Amino acid sequence: MILALSFHDDLHAVGVQQAVRARGEPFHILECDGVSGKPGLTWHLSGMPDGSAIPAALPTSEGRTVPPAQAKLLWWRRARAPQQLAMAAAESEGAAISAQQVSLVNNDCNGALRGILAASFHGEWISPPEATDRASDKIYQLWVARQAGFRVPRTLITQSRGEVADFINEVGRVIVKPVVGAPGPSLYTRWIEDPQTLPAESFAMCPATYQEYIPGRHHIRLNCFGERMFAALIETEELDWRPDLNVPITRWPVPEDLARLVRTVLDRLGLPMGVIDIKLTPEGEPVWLEVNPQGQFLFLEPLTGEPLTEHFADYLITTAATADSDHRR
Repeated sequence: MILALSFHDDLHAVGVQQAVRARGEPFHILECDGVSGKPGLTWHLSGMPDGSAIPAALPTSEGRTVPPAQAKLLWWRRARAPQQLAMAAAESEGAAISAQQVSLVNNDCNGALRGILAASFHGEWISPPEATDRASDKIYQLWVARQAGFRVPRTLITQSRGEVADFINEVGRVIVKPVVGAPGPSLYTRWIEDPQTLPAESFAMCPATYQEYIPGRHHIRLNCFGERMFAALIETEELDWRPDLNVPITRWPVPEDLARLVRTVLDRLGLPMGVIDIKLTPEGEPVWLEVNPQGQFLFLEPLTGEPLTEHFADYLITTAATADSDHRR
């Protein structure tokens, strides 16, 4: 049995579920935002020192319960989202639930789900929660990529307008983007020209990421599923390709030396898989931008013709089978 932890109606989880089930393998989705109001979650720890009798059950997206101990693989797809029921109650007219109560529901549902999985699931994690959280730190992953041998953009994290001005004088053209970001509308990468035209207080409000501009129009979106990699070449002059996908997007064969380097970075981050953004300089040198431990990849399928859903289903099934074989030995 394969489990996926994600939010309600996540297209990636649902699409992969269908592909895995089409091959006769059981696959269930645990909705991290659907615990509240749906009885089914339970865990019991006996008081005996031998640790006996520790049954656990978790509700699935289809209204049944499954024992996580019987799963061979857990796809840690998306683990954080507010509870739908609590948010609906808070947003309703004349809401009878306070902000503190909403926080309590969200925290306790999330904590119970994550804790039960940590205690009761003993199979393969794709990817481990601790590694996923650590690798999501874009400052840390940049440092790891550079240590592994990638070229990375010269980067400054600061709240000082003066330091930004000095950085621009040092490296030339500079872009700015969030350090972490926030839920809601996407915050796209932008140019920063003359910081003196902006108030110093706007810089001091919170740190931002300032990076040297890497010239070129060839952007690589690389999907690494274990040892297999499937990449797309996105051709655009824009800084950030995400707002407009009406540009040439084609399959891009991953060179062996680049594949080895990518795998080295992910191994050091503790990630079996990852979705990586790379930019090619006009001379063809790959420059590491970032890895999303659980990035979006399905949007590339109709654009490139690459059956990424099937590739990912293959990856999960093969990994689960290998984990089961190793456990039996």
